[in-house]
Amino acid sequence: MIPIWLYFVIAGIFISAFMAIKTGRDERKAETAQIEQEGEVYMQRLESARDDKREQYERQEG
Repeated sequence: MIPIWLYFVIAGIFISAFMAIKTGRDERKAETAQIEQEGEVYMQRLESARDDKREQYERQEG
């Protein structure tokens, strides 16, 4: 007969694995959202710089 504490140990292992997978998935989602937000800020900066250069060029030509 298997001791009852061994069932608790096995259940703990499964719960721990489930929580590790869940936490990893949540962290990946949060990291992806942060990367997307940083990318949007970067694209806005590029667009702003492009507009500034275009305005500067138009002033020189005008």
